[in-house]
Amino acid sequence: MKKFTVDRIEGELAVLECENGSFVNMELGSLPKNIREGDIIRFDSNSCFLSAEETDRRRQKMQKLMDRLFTDE
Repeated sequence: MKKFTVDRIEGELAVLECENGSFVNMELGSLPKNIREGDIIRFDSNSCFLSAEETDRRRQKMQKLMDRLFTDE
């Protein structure tokens, strides 16, 4: 199973970042509906799905990092 992060959406294309750091473009129509930048998408042999739990964990981790970076001390 492969995992990608939605880097950005450009018109009808989603730019996905692979685990190895490379990028691929995919048509939005071939991906789960309502994806947004930062979402984690997993692909298996014949389907793809949004990994909501992993996306939430990643967003929380990034928020904690940003909070530590931008706190006034």
